[in-house]
Amino acid sequence: MARARILDAEGAAALRDARSAVQSAEDATALATLLPRPVLAMAVRYSLQVLSERAKGNTVEVRVPPFGAIQCIEGPGHTRGTPPNVVEMDAPTWVALATGDLAWEAGVGRGDIHASGQRADLRGYVPVALL
Repeated sequence: MARARILDAEGAAALRDARSAVQSAEDATALATLLPRPVLAMAVRYSLQVLSERAKGNTVEVRVPPFGAIQCIEGPGHTRGTPPNVVEMDAPTWVALATGDLAWEAGVGRGDIHASGQRADLRGYVPVALL
């Protein structure tokens, strides 16, 4: 069963709140006090939803555990097992990347974004939301 679509107004509001909290927090503990977990979850799921709508396909799997994962970007896909092109990061990193506060190259260079596979590259697809 497909997940219900997050409405733009609700998702954008959650993403704005998450962006503000990520910018203000010094660490994960501080983030947890600034932002309720359900708001962070909605922000991540909404921004992944936007990415999947803008970059239709199933060549790259983008994972933001524990909140969500999508397949996106046109090209050769996979149907079973571990996908060959995976991008994975934590929620604060994804929020920063999705909102333009973190450049793809900087996140990969710092090791905050783990990308494996020839096509595991989100340049040109992020940011997904300009707030």
